[in-house]
Order: sequence, then C-alpha cells, then structure tokens
Amino acid sequence: QVQLVESGGGLVQPGGSLRLSCVASGFTFSRAFMSWYRQAPGKERELVAAISFAGISTNYRDSVKGRFTISRDNVKNTVYLQMNNLKPEDTAVYHCNAVWATNNHWGQGTQVTVSS
Repeated sequence: QVQLVESGGGLVQPGGSLRLSCVASGFTFSRAFMSWYRQAPGKERELVAAISFAGISTNYRDSVKGRFTISRDNVKNTVYLQMNNLKPEDTAVYHCNAVWATNNHWGQGTQVTVSS
C-alpha cells in the first residue's frame, strides 16, 4: 500500500522558516519523481518544487526560488522542503506527490500558515 505522510507544517511569522518532510512507503522511492504542491483556499493546486530520482535535478516555481529548497534521502525514503523567509502568500496546504511509471500518488497534506 502506497503511503505518503507529510509533517512539519505549522504557524510561523513572516520571515520565519519551516522544514516539511514526506515519508514514503509501499513503492520503490528511489525510482519516483517527487514533488511538493500547495493549495491555498479558493485557489488551484500549484507546483512548488520538484526533484529527480537521484536528487540531481530540481526545479521551483518562480515565487519560491531562492527561498525554498527541495531535497531527498533515498535511504530514509523521505523528501524534504526547506522553506525560508516565509511570506503570508505561502500560506496553503502543502502536499507531497510521487510519480513513477503510470502511478501518481498524493499525501494528505500539511497546513502552513504564515501570519503575524
């Protein structure tokens, strides 16, 4: 059974930092393309960052470049999202996504709220 379990969200002041984690199980993690998406109330889900199988290639949406870093540990079957200099517009539910072959799986999400 495929599982993606996110953690690390919370309430943080503008300018603060959070590190999200997504622990994967039930599939060969090292063969999956991993991504973080987010969805704010009333808005569509959007891609935040993605990382290739071995972690060599990454890409980010423009609004988070220079502030967020995606990484993965293929031994711990975990993908991370380090978020620095958070802004109120980063407030959303953040979801982990795994894609391999024809499979596409989502985690339940973790809430990130940036507010003073």
